[in-house]
Amino acid sequence: MTRVKRGSVARKYRKNILDSASGFRGTHSELFRTANQRREKALACAYIDRNNRKRAFRRLWIVRINAAARKDGITHSSAIHSLYKNQVSLNRKTLAQLATSDAYCFSMLIQKVTNKIN
Repeated sequence: MTRVKRGSVARKYRKNILDSASGFRGTHSELFRTANQRREKALACAYIDRNNRKRAFRRLWIVRINAAARKDGITHSSAIHSLYKNQVSLNRKTLAQLATSDAYCFSMLIQKVTNKIN
């Protein structure tokens, strides 16, 4: 078999990994082996945190809706249930934005929905 010289290919591969680890501290951005390990760890954490971010925002929206709904004497779960029963299809993100930006409109919506059931 013939000899394969990998000089330029290997250098390009290592350079790409070191470039992607350029913001890391200390030798994690300078030495190939540690940079490669840190890069793999960073990519794994980024994947996990993309899902955690969705969870965190949903929690925040629920807290905001609950706080606004309690001013009208109703809990978050009761408010969502009332909206569902009256076929109001607003998601939690929209409801939270409505509760923070226009509290009066949110209050009127909750009152209108809860009076229909009771």
